[in-house]
Amino acid sequence: MRGVVVAVEIDARTVAVGDQVMIGGQGFVVRDLTALGAGRKRLEFETGETFVMNRATVLWAARRHDPRISRGRPGGPSRN
Repeated sequence: MRGVVVAVEIDARTVAVGDQVMIGGQGFVVRDLTALGAGRKRLEFETGETFVMNRATVLWAARRHDPRISRGRPGGPSRN
């Protein structure tokens, strides 16, 4: 896998599969996500454990980012 690892602040809306989150001083890698309604998500980790993120839960995660891939910016110039 290419790219660099960056620290990002995540919530239930922005969490992604592959994120490495720290909970209680222990690292977990997100394997699967399930939307539960009311803005909540159940995270399943590679260890088999689960964690429910409420809409207001904020965590820090390590996420791999490839700076060579243009993600574009809203309102910015388009490359056609």
